[in-house]
Amino acid sequence: MGSAEVIHPFHPLRGQRFVVLKVRRVSGVETLSLRHADLGSFAMPRDWTDWAWPEAQASATNIPLLIDAFGLVALAELIDALAHEQSEVDR
Repeated sequence: MGSAEVIHPFHPLRGQRFVVLKVRRVSGVETLSLRHADLGSFAMPRDWTDWAWPEAQASATNIPLLIDAFGLVALAELIDALAHEQSEVDR
């Protein structure tokens, strides 16, 4: 089936890649059965791996956006206005 890398930011196995044995649904959560050389097989939510759907990967980091596109536009307008005011004061 291939392999999957753990991407969950706080998981101790983050960054490691494991062979995927099977995909199943456990309590409504899509789960991968992975093979670890020393520990044997273990289950992990699909969203905690690079097999996660794109929208899940974005939220897997749990890092909230500090600013979005609208905030960037507002910031640019504020900087422009302040620069314009400063240039009038310097005259």
